[in-house]
Amino acid sequence: MRSIGELARDCGLSVSALRFYDRAGVLVPARVDPVSGYRWYEPEQLEEARLLARLRRAGMPLADIRLVLAGWAGTDTDLVRGLLQAHLRRLELGLSDARGEFSTLRALLDRRETDPMTSLRTASARLSVPSTELASALDTVRFAASTDGELPVLGGILFDIEGETLHLVATDRYRMAVARARSTGHDGPRTQVVVPLPLADAMRALLTGEEPVQLTADGDRMTLEAGARQTSGQSLGHEFPDYRRLVRLPAGRRAHVDTAALRRTLESGPVRTSGTREHNGEPYDLSVLRVAEDGSVIVCDDGDDAEGSVAVNRDFLLQALSAGARDELVLELGAPTVPLAIRRPHDENAFSILMPVRLDD
Repeated sequence: MRSIGELARDCGLSVSALRFYDRAGVLVPARVDPVSGYRWYEPEQLEEARLLARLRRAGMPLADIRLVLAGWAGTDTDLVRGLLQAHLRRLELGLSDARGEFSTLRALLDRRETDPMTSLRTASARLSVPSTELASALDTVRFAASTDGELPVLGGILFDIEGETLHLVATDRYRMAVARARSTGHDGPRTQVVVPLPLADAMRALLTGEEPVQLTADGDRMTLEAGARQTSGQSLGHEFPDYRRLVRLPAGRRAHVDTAALRRTLESGPVRTSGTREHNGEPYDLSVLRVAEDGSVIVCDDGDDAEGSVAVNRDFLLQALSAGARDELVLELGAPTVPLAIRRPHDENAFSILMPVRLDD
């Protein structure tokens, strides 16, 4: 018999995905240890698991996957062939519809690009920023930056300069973090520069003193001067999305949490898998949260989907708690479809939001 780890290695599904399919009744282990709860699989279940992995990669609905697995070993293949063909037709129709819509959107973008527009990017800007505040702001947002090479504009940190305020913003579509630092010396129009992550990390390495540092945007180059030391590099030649629109969330229910205690609960408490949803090619664990009547935050057990529960990527939430850098943080939970906000008490200028995940039926 194979352990769950061995089956995961041999079939291409992760351990968390196998646990999900067990709970969903799709691929149930042949034996579960009554003491440890460890799952064991018969040798012939390897073929089922590999088939399941292929169907999942093809995006087949869970209800159809159940029927394909149930009919796969039979001599009458009409049902299985019919299900495969029906799913392929759905994919083809969906792709055709998507191509039509995207063609229209590209035409709209082409027309917008020919219209005169005012860019927030500028040829030059110079400002002074307290070293400790810039370091704190970078630490707050760095975790949310994208590493997806297909979206290079998100592979950096936005430096948004307006008056005496510098906002730093990062997002990878699934989460966003915003922080603020004071600045002086820039009396021009609002300016935005997207700093690539390697340059942002090099900047952070120089922020070890107490004296203010100088930031200079000159054409497509961004430079940080910290005393006699400096780092410089090319900025990303793209406009960042309008983050101010993305952080306008409907008011939710706020709860103060002990950060260390919540971390311990998340790390050892109940989790669910994301099923067929993946991040970087792997299903991820979900934590389901809700605010109790007494104002505390509950990490819900499996099957506890009471009204007001919000599911988020557990690793993302743990990273956001670390980036919050406070013993106490404020979680703001709204409807299950509204992003979860993580805020600092008495500081509305540094926060992160996590996109919610719909729980599988």
